[in-house]
Amino acid sequence: MSGTLNKVMLIGHLGDEVKMHYFDGGNCIGRFPLATNETYINKSTNEKITSTEWHNLVVRNKAAEICEKYLSKGDKIYVEGRIKSRQWQAEDGTTKFTTEIQVTEFTFLNVKKDLDSNRQPSASAPKGTSYERGDLPENDLPF
Repeated sequence: MSGTLNKVMLIGHLGDEVKMHYFDGGNCIGRFPLATNETYINKSTNEKITSTEWHNLVVRNKAAEICEKYLSKGDKIYVEGRIKSRQWQAEDGTTKFTTEIQVTEFTFLNVKKDLDSNRQPSASAPKGTSYERGDLPENDLPF
């Protein structure tokens, strides 16, 4: 096999609100943690064990704005993307490393409910709302 593949598919719950960062030139990125769970039964104790894995997700430009507008902590989402590792110098001079999922496609998996039934329905994304990266440029992060 001569080719390689860097593709991630996750279904999980947001661990925090989408944090936006804006750059000169109008570009932006959104970052948020995503929790995925794995549950199994310990055969020796017959105990149900759940372990949570946290993933650092990064979305760009219009996709980031959509996520910021419609997603909240606890919401369920399906994402596709690729793994990207990066490093930088911290203010104290140490080198920091992180591994992130750069999201290329996503689908919201739950519906926002309007708390006040007398108001018009909020501008929330309907179940199954999805975004495909399409023809967005494949640039590296601007930092």
